[in-house]
Amino acid sequence: MLCPLIKGDKTVIAAHTDVVGSLLRPDWLLKARQDVEKGTLSSAEFKTLEDRAVDGAVSLQEAAGLDVITDGEMRRTSFQSQMTEAVDGFGDHTLNAFLWGDWHGDETAGNHRLERPTDLGVIKKLTRRRFLSTEEFVYLRSKTDRIPKVSLPSPSLWANFWSPEHSKDAYPTLDSFLSDVTDILCDEVAELVRLGATYIQLDAPHYTAFIDPDTRAFYESQGWSADRYLGAGIELDNAVIGQFPDITFGFHL
Repeated sequence: MLCPLIKGDKTVIAAHTDVVGSLLRPDWLLKARQDVEKGTLSSAEFKTLEDRAVDGAVSLQEAAGLDVITDGEMRRTSFQSQMTEAVDGFGDHTLNAFLWGDWHGDETAGNHRLERPTDLGVIKKLTRRRFLSTEEFVYLRSKTDRIPKVSLPSPSLWANFWSPEHSKDAYPTLDSFLSDVTDILCDEVAELVRLGATYIQLDAPHYTAFIDPDTRAFYESQGWSADRYLGAGIELDNAVIGQFPDITFGFHL
């Protein structure tokens, strides 16, 4: 929301601005992640490089004059992936689990279609091994005196990881799966608040993606109508937000 302020003969525009969450990861960090997977770089060495990338992201945002700072999501392979990295039960998957769909580029990049992996689907009851984003927040908080923001995925976004075929033994219904996802995210918010977080964002780009007929058809094939995603899905979002009147919650569409 832009608010024009008149100061003398000048009009000053005051605007709330902060980064949605992610910034482009540098090439050297992408290569380092590949090196870890190949076993040529240790986890400790990789963690040092992640810290360096976060430091750069913080410096960039502060230099731009932002009052709200993220860590650029430098520690994530996808804006959602901290969930699957911290919680067991999602089964084997690759980055394509987060990237499938139709991608449209300019004349140079062209268009690209990536099919949803056929074996994608939660296969066991979810078990949290660690909190999702507390390490991100604690490190970010130590690197800036501005407002640190942490982003979390909206619960109903995880309908992508439910399958009537692969998930039936662990979660026979989409509702039962999303209920456990919501519980994990509720615990996450409570822990972030305990650690001093004052600005938490829920990422829910699937809501606006329902405008696309193919995306809407996929999500509805998972068991909920588009209307229910907007109704029951938002109820789950509100459950994650919880009763924290002193915390700012952003919502990314």
